[in-house]
Amino acid sequence: MAKYLRGILGSQSPTSQPTGADTVARLVDRVQSSTLLDDRRDAVRALKSLSKKFRLEVGTQAMEVLIDVLQTDRSDGEIMSYALDTLYNVVTTQPPEEEDDEFAPVEPVKNLDPEDLSGQFTEIFIKNQDNVSLLLGLLEEYDFHVRRPAVKLLTSLLMNRSNQLQQAILVSPMGVSKLVDLLSDSREVIRNDGLLLLIQLTKSNAAIQKIVAFENAFERLLEIISEEGNSDGGIVVEDCLLLLLNLIKKNSSNQTFFKEGSFIQRLTPFFDLQSAVQPKGQEAGWSAQKVTNIHLMLQVIRTMVSPSNPQQATAACQKVMHQCTLLQQLCTILMASGVPADILTETINTVSEVIRGNNTNQDYFASVTAPSNPPRPAIVVLLMSMVNEKQPFVLRCAVLYCFQCFLFKNEVGQAQIVSTLLPSSAEVGTVTAGQLLCGGLFSLDPLSNWCAAIALSHALKDNTNQKEQLLRVQLATSLGTPPVSLLQQCTNILAQPTSKLQSKVGLLILLCSWMSSSPIAVAHFLNNPSNVPYLTSQVADNVDETDQVIQGLSAFLLGICVQFNDDSILAFNRDNLRQLIHKRIGCEAYAEKLDGVSKHETYTKAASKPQIRYESPDQLLFDYEFTTLFKQLEGVLLTAVKGSTQQETSNNENFKKTIEDHDNIVTQYKTLIREQDTELQDLKTQFAELQKKHTTAESDMEEQKSEIQQLRDQYALLKGKRDVLGQPDVQQTAVMDSFGLTENHEGSANMQKEIEELKQMQESLNQQLRSKDEEIEKIKNDLTAAESRPIVNVNEVSEHNDDGNSLRISEQEAKISEQNQELEELKTVVLEQENEVKNYKSQVEELTNQLQQMGQGSSESAADNAALVAEKVTMETKISDLEGEVSKGNVEIERLTKELDNIVKIKQTLEEENKTLKEQPVAQVQSDDQSDNLKEQIKILTEEKEKHEEEKQKLIDDMASVKKEQDDLLVLLADQDNKLDEYKKKLKELGQSVDDDDDDDDDDDEDDDEDDDDDDDDDSGN
Repeated sequence: MAKYLRGILGSQSPTSQPTGADTVARLVDRVQSSTLLDDRRDAVRALKSLSKKFRLEVGTQAMEVLIDVLQTDRSDGEIMSYALDTLYNVVTTQPPEEEDDEFAPVEPVKNLDPEDLSGQFTEIFIKNQDNVSLLLGLLEEYDFHVRRPAVKLLTSLLMNRSNQLQQAILVSPMGVSKLVDLLSDSREVIRNDGLLLLIQLTKSNAAIQKIVAFENAFERLLEIISEEGNSDGGIVVEDCLLLLLNLIKKNSSNQTFFKEGSFIQRLTPFFDLQSAVQPKGQEAGWSAQKVTNIHLMLQVIRTMVSPSNPQQATAACQKVMHQCTLLQQLCTILMASGVPADILTETINTVSEVIRGNNTNQDYFASVTAPSNPPRPAIVVLLMSMVNEKQPFVLRCAVLYCFQCFLFKNEVGQAQIVSTLLPSSAEVGTVTAGQLLCGGLFSLDPLSNWCAAIALSHALKDNTNQKEQLLRVQLATSLGTPPVSLLQQCTNILAQPTSKLQSKVGLLILLCSWMSSSPIAVAHFLNNPSNVPYLTSQVADNVDETDQVIQGLSAFLLGICVQFNDDSILAFNRDNLRQLIHKRIGCEAYAEKLDGVSKHETYTKAASKPQIRYESPDQLLFDYEFTTLFKQLEGVLLTAVKGSTQQETSNNENFKKTIEDHDNIVTQYKTLIREQDTELQDLKTQFAELQKKHTTAESDMEEQKSEIQQLRDQYALLKGKRDVLGQPDVQQTAVMDSFGLTENHEGSANMQKEIEELKQMQESLNQQLRSKDEEIEKIKNDLTAAESRPIVNVNEVSEHNDDGNSLRISEQEAKISEQNQELEELKTVVLEQENEVKNYKSQVEELTNQLQQMGQGSSESAADNAALVAEKVTMETKISDLEGEVSKGNVEIERLTKELDNIVKIKQTLEEENKTLKEQPVAQVQSDDQSDNLKEQIKILTEEKEKHEEEKQKLIDDMASVKKEQDDLLVLLADQDNKLDEYKKKLKELGQSVDDDDDDDDDDDEDDDEDDDDDDDDDSGN
């Protein structure tokens, strides 16, 4: 390497060798300044060789340069590989490999902590988000020499600063997906490095765990495990199982996805251990890697059915494991011989949590038998291991945990265990669970005593029937002595001074669990007069710290005797026991003894998890279920012990008073309820009546609506007929008469006559225009004939022109006068229409007055009045539109007058031109120009005529629209009068007073209008 570096950097003087920092600086400068790719590649290769010994120098000087190389020289895989390896050497925590190299630094390397140095360089690298994105982008390169160093570098960065890099990968687009894709690489080396990377990535980050799981990681991991040989696979299977554990541990979402994806069923081939299970004494099939693999897979199963998971999810996983025969395979391993102790222990714990709280799985486990001669139940075989002091401590704790899980919420299993303790006709020589428990309970091994006592307490948990059945158990302690009950034997052993702490704690836990919520068991305990004095002496004595647990449990048992005492034993009834505690112990001291139990460190540890996890047998004192019972009863027992007889009597009196008060309150409420019932019945009847009225009113409204609709349809038909025939129908006039609109109909008839007259006038105007057209055509023809004729005598031409022009001018003057008369007639028609509009306005004002009177007469018709007002507004708008149309007609008339003036002017010009024609000689060459001018004038006249016709047509259309608006106005007036009559009828039906003066006034107004019309007619006649 030294020779290689000398070739790159040049030879140095033999007296002075360059330092590591100088060498790194020169190489960095060469990478930056060289233009040839080969030179840069050689310099980066040299930096890679120096990066292990000179991490500090390379990291401080070359990191930015190497990152630039990754960005700029991406097309060259070799230089990329060197740069990634150099960065990996800088940030890795692995110790550098010793190399025999002549090139060594002159000064000693600073003694820096490798982990601290790696962490600092890692922070510098990932501080820039672009660097992380650059590495993730390099994962897309298929080149082996680029992809694998990038994976190794990311893994090292994650090991140094996992939290920061996890956040950077999360915010990078498709960052996690690119990492999961490494599992699908066909090259096993990159796939295995990708596993290590994902293991580091998924630690303690639920968001990344979910993304990885939903990127189909479960499917790929199980495929790799199967390809590698399941449990017989190598380190790759272990890595897959570690990643699988990271994904599902404490992640309920991924656990649900694992279960619903039917991945639990795919775990069964992993436990097919027929080839591995060897005869007893041979363990050839259990290599160290196989043990590790099975241990990890058992942890995966336990994670899915952990008691800390939601109960519903755990039950669903337990059901699937039973259906896919996974539980059966686990029980096969449990009963097989030649299984290593740690695998057997973990299998027992796994089976325990698979059957915990699931009655189906518990029943199956009860039916499992060991392959022995004769066959024995699996429970018996496990209990034999538990009470055997030669078995490992961890294995015995696992068996106890399995027994607890078997009895958890399993009343059938509890009855089966207790029944083995009762006298029965069992075969002599058969070993039962009851015999093993009793043997362990009274053995000389304190751990066996404690385990047997805890196991029996679980057989009695929340089962009063089994507590009573266990009182029947009789034990023969020795030959020639009468049998004693199990309860009495427990108290006898407890009172022995040779009993050890662990044995006493176990027996006290058993007695507390047995006697809680069981007055019969308490009576049997108090029936022995020596039991209470022993407990009081244990609580009252001042003992060392190791016996504080015994004092607290003894106080707890005394409180149970007080709380669940049925006073059947007069010497130790509730009052006597309470007085005894007050005198011998004291309430405060009693409370301190109880409080000392919950403050003990072993109690706190036992209350955290159901599984028993201790390092040594000496720490084994409390059980999870007992801590639950202690929390439930601690406050209740303190209250029971502190209470006195006087307080009880006062409490009884207060209770009686409360009962009396309660009765009084009940009677008051009864009377109140009766009153409310009567009121409710009244309200119901009123409601029924109102509902009937409402239904009748709705029916009336519907009928009226239907009538109104019929009348509207009838009116629409009549209007259509009138439009078709052009004259009012007899039926229409009858209907109008029925609504009191005869006068309005007569007005409309007059209007119709006027419109007909206007039509006739328009026809006459059209005829006049046609005649003008004919005259113009004649003039054109004459002109063309004049141009074609030869030149004649001037006098003849002049006479002929004079006669023709004079006749034409006289005719045009006559026509202009006629048009002026027609314009005057149109003006009169417009004035008459304005008068009609004024009449309609007066009618609308009368209608508004009527609406105001109707609004004052009844508040119920407010909505109808509003509708009428709205109609009135619409009518006013239509009238305003009619006025606008009239104004437009006036404007059109003015414009027509202007057009007539223009025609007069044109006539004058024609006369002047005729004069000039007479004056000019015939032979003048300019006659052609005059004929052209005459043609232009004729063209102008024709254009003026066309404009006049368009204006005339527009005037006709305006008159038609005015006529249509008048018809609509008549229709609206008819509808309004009809509605007024209907509203008056409704008000009369509802009982409202309607003044007849309104009707009379209306009639009088109509009479006055008729008189006025008659007077007008007379005046016009005169």
